[in-house]
Amino acid sequence: MLYEKLIRPVLYRLGSNDPEVVHERTMRVLSRAGAAAAPLRRYFAVDDPVTVFGLSFPNRVGLAAGMDKDGRALAAWPALGFGFVEVGTVTRLAQPGNPKPRLFTLPRSEAVINRMGFNNAGAEALARRLASRGKPGVPLGVSIGKSKVVPLEEAVADYQASLRTLYPYADYFAVNVSSPNTPGLRTLQDKSALAELLATLQDTSRELAGERRPTPLLVKVAPDLTDPALAELLEVCETHGVSGIIATNTTLSREGVDARERTLAAETGGLSGRPLTARARDVVRFVHGETGGKLPVIGVGGVLSGQDAQRLLDAGASLVQLYTGLVLKGPGLVRRINRTVAA
Repeated sequence: MLYEKLIRPVLYRLGSNDPEVVHERTMRVLSRAGAAAAPLRRYFAVDDPVTVFGLSFPNRVGLAAGMDKDGRALAAWPALGFGFVEVGTVTRLAQPGNPKPRLFTLPRSEAVINRMGFNNAGAEALARRLASRGKPGVPLGVSIGKSKVVPLEEAVADYQASLRTLYPYADYFAVNVSSPNTPGLRTLQDKSALAELLATLQDTSRELAGERRPTPLLVKVAPDLTDPALAELLEVCETHGVSGIIATNTTLSREGVDARERTLAAETGGLSGRPLTARARDVVRFVHGETGGKLPVIGVGGVLSGQDAQRLLDAGASLVQLYTGLVLKGPGLVRRINRTVAA
């Protein structure tokens, strides 16, 4: 609670109440801390090993994509108790993202709206950083997306290039076709488009793996899909040997936002946090049921307490991820969740 009552308000005052400034300053601190943060692991981390899609995780709580897009603070995240880290979303081409302001906090709703637009330094830059600094001591996922300037008809080659560039470094890849902040991206969730994309990425993965086991490919889905559309997507994923589903991305819905924050909620972009808690759990439950539990699920969306995480696991998730909860509650949340789900 110290983070919420003291540290976060100070960070926002120092950042002129701009969430993106606060985020950037936090990332600079964590990137400089590096290996020096390792002793913190004795406090934050809980050993609760689990094996999912062939990978061994020291615990079930991971950092979601979006927090450390360019892999700048990889040494710090395990020290804060995370059992795995997902960087990105990264695109083949470096891009600045959407115009600022593009990140908004809704404290009464325990929510965040973002329209960042995959701002990142590009796949080549991430590969160079991973080659020079190494990976974290926990499984590393890489979320890949479409470069904004690339036409949809060239999206498959764009994803494929990122996969090739980053293949030596990722323990799994998350194929992001569900962000609401890149025009047209969500159309790649359609049956034919997704089938073409996954077929190419799986062929490329097998080629790059050689005699080794191919790196797992996961698909991140939107919470706004209808059940029939989601069922169709899952059928495509199973046909093409996807290793798992990440449920869910941010939502375009504004249901559940506090009435006093309706003006701020009118900002365009994806909503995350408490208003997404129930929907993310419903999607996890649907995926688990539709696939008969054969397709592992990483549950993400509105995880702001240990109980939220446990309910996602009870709904069928094998792992959980944090983003907004970490922003709003601080690193103590990682410890509380780990202790809850390991009990």
